[in-house]
Amino acid sequence: MKSRPGKKVSESRITIAQLMQPEHANNLGNVHGGWIMKLVDEAGALACMRHAQSRVVTVAVDQMIFRQPIRIGDLVTLSAEVSYVGRTSLEAEVQVIAENPVTQENKHTNTAYVVYVAMDELGKSVIVPPLIPETEEQRIRMEQGRKRQEYRLRQRYKE
Repeated sequence: MKSRPGKKVSESRITIAQLMQPEHANNLGNVHGGWIMKLVDEAGALACMRHAQSRVVTVAVDQMIFRQPIRIGDLVTLSAEVSYVGRTSLEAEVQVIAENPVTQENKHTNTAYVVYVAMDELGKSVIVPPLIPETEEQRIRMEQGRKRQEYRLRQRYKE
């Protein structure tokens, strides 16, 4: 397979927002972590689809720590962009911010790294474009992503 031209990190950037409703929460008014994980997966997948210009499937979610509770009535905004690419895999960094829309108080609730594999319409993995960092921060994050992927692969082959 031939290589594809590189794409800038900013070309993958996606932002989604959703108002948290009672059906998203437990009886204490805290939004279920699983609901946030679903949104994180969707945001990460969208960023990776933009980069790969193909479908993607989730293969790994790195540690997800909820630093702050998200409450009914909060506006949750998820910002995602591709942070690292391999040959057929992509890692997305997803930032989660909860905002009280009345007071406009924002709180960073978590950051997650989610890994996907790009697939064609027959379910076969496809080569993804190289990632072009645009800032020093993105270059560092890309190197950190390479190290995270090496760790994931070592763990995978230990089993």
